Amino acid sequence: MIKRADERTQRSTQPQPGSTSLRELALLFLKLGTIAFGGPAAHIAMMEDEVVRRRRWMTHDEFLDLLGATNLIPGPNSTEMAIHIGHRRAGWKGLLVAGASFILPAVLIVTGFAWAYVRFGSIPQVKGVLYGVKPVIIAIILQALWSLGRAAMKTKFLAAIGIAGVILTFLGLHELLVLLGGGLILAAVRLIVRAIKGQQSVVWLISASPLIVFLQSGTTGAVTASFSLALLFLFFLKVGAVLYGSGYVLLAFIRADLVDRWHWLTESQLLDAVAVGQVTPGPVFTTATFIGYVLGGTKGAVVATVGIFLPAFIFVAASGPLVPRIRRSPTAGAFLDGVNAAALALMVFVTYQLGRAAIVDIKTIALALTSGVILFYFRVNSAWLVLGGGIAGWLLYGRMST
Repeated sequence: MIKRADERTQRSTQPQPGSTSLRELALLFLKLGTIAFGGPAAHIAMMEDEVVRRRRWMTHDEFLDLLGATNLIPGPNSTEMAIHIGHRRAGWKGLLVAGASFILPAVLIVTGFAWAYVRFGSIPQVKGVLYGVKPVIIAIILQALWSLGRAAMKTKFLAAIGIAGVILTFLGLHELLVLLGGGLILAAVRLIVRAIKGQQSVVWLISASPLIVFLQSGTTGAVTASFSLALLFLFFLKVGAVLYGSGYVLLAFIRADLVDRWHWLTESQLLDAVAVGQVTPGPVFTTATFIGYVLGGTKGAVVATVGIFLPAFIFVAASGPLVPRIRRSPTAGAFLDGVNAAALALMVFVTYQLGRAAIVDIKTIALALTSGVILFYFRVNSAWLVLGGGIAGWLLYGRMST
């Protein structure tokens, strides 16, 4: 029975390069990049809806494997998921097309905000739209958690790892430790079981942590530096190569170097960059685009954007082909199962945090519940729900303000 299950899992995780046209990939991820509000958890939920449920490009198990691999490397998780999906469906060209298509809409929107900011000294307000979009996003994430959770929690032990991951995350344990802990625990159990049966196996676990420590140790000293596009590129290249965690970790890097150390930005400009990241769709890493434009115009925006996203393409290109091989090894596959369970635990924690900010009154409660019913029972495309939520929020917020 175990052997048949392993064979079935192996077949379901085989890559299928060339099975999706580049045009299809570009259109899908351009759409997602335009409507994907709410942060990485929401972006991944929308990808699951489109890629697994609607287009059936991959199974829940395969999607979870890519999600687990994404969580183990530095960089923007949702962008790396787009890159993984593109590579899985259309090879190396798909890797570039999917990633660039997901990033491009946010880059253009953020550049527009930055232009208005530099020209007029303010940021256009879209509070009403976000008021309606955020509750809808919570419903979309919950629907994805339900679908992915049923695929990930294959055993009671995996469910226990997931629950433990949620508790430890709420207690403040670093998310990378939660991920690695979940994987290592399950891999150790599998090794013990195999050892008891008299079998032998070798597991190769590759961690980026030593690389992260090395790169972080190379951070420039506390000295003021003259602005240059080359230094701007190198700064954001370093950030993209070593950054784990949420957008708030990104802001900590920016504040330490660009505000405190090099004095390129003021605290006020940093706060305005945070606001842009909150009111625009797509990857939060496009905060770099805004900062690049403020510091160096269009060239600065391009340089900062390429710098911060380039490592994501490299990491996925290097790690993507390893995922099917990992799945074929019973022990390494168990490690990946544990990582997947822990990754869903992190999504639960993020959903709780987002929910506290999104569901603030009876109207947002109604929007979230209505969206949940529509998603679970009528399978409406999440893009239409986001659009409807934005319109409803704009109308409701306008009435509240008058």
